[in-house]
Amino acid sequence: MGGGKRFALLLCADDSDYVKKMYGGYHGVFAGMLAEEGETWDVFKVANGEFPDDEEISDFDGFVISGSCSDAHGDDAWICRLIALLNKLDSLKKKVLGICFGHQILSRALGGKTGRAISGWNIGLTTIHLSSSSSKLFSSLKIPTTLSLIECHQDEVQELPPKAELIAWSEKTGVEMFIYGDHMMGIQGHPEYNKDLLLHLINRLMQCSFIAVHPTSN
Repeated sequence: MGGGKRFALLLCADDSDYVKKMYGGYHGVFAGMLAEEGETWDVFKVANGEFPDDEEISDFDGFVISGSCSDAHGDDAWICRLIALLNKLDSLKKKVLGICFGHQILSRALGGKTGRAISGWNIGLTTIHLSSSSSKLFSSLKIPTTLSLIECHQDEVQELPPKAELIAWSEKTGVEMFIYGDHMMGIQGHPEYNKDLLLHLINRLMQCSFIAVHPTSN
């Protein structure tokens, strides 16, 4: 048996044929950004009801929650089940990273509030401002005071969970990044995206008039 760390991607959206062909699905996208040599990355398609068993949870060193075409403030059965899982991961002090929808659902699970952004859709490259506390948090990385991240969302975190700390904001979105304790973090933007992925997503949205008639993508 290998001694490498093991992580779980909680996939909240279906892979498109293009993403499967070019990147090996979103598993390939996230692993390409985060995975280090010797690590194992498993995928659970939670939007399709595929969750890790209770006895499996302790085997993972961390969890990543992906974006989604669903609303983090919705009450679909899988969303409620995901919230219950996140509460359990919090109680176990497991490392969790939420991205876009994952950022929003993590905030909701911890007691925050999510909903439609007053300013509407945010699609493209966004400049985010990091708080002074974030420079201490990431001191070893020498992160600048501003970063540019790709974003594609209409929902947002409206109120932070109690005890959560805001570490980044933008002119359009008040909560761009937050941390909760020393084990959970939410990021509204898509650090895993490149220009190709963003343009592919916009094309998919436009083809089905998604932005106009069903504005819920995250």
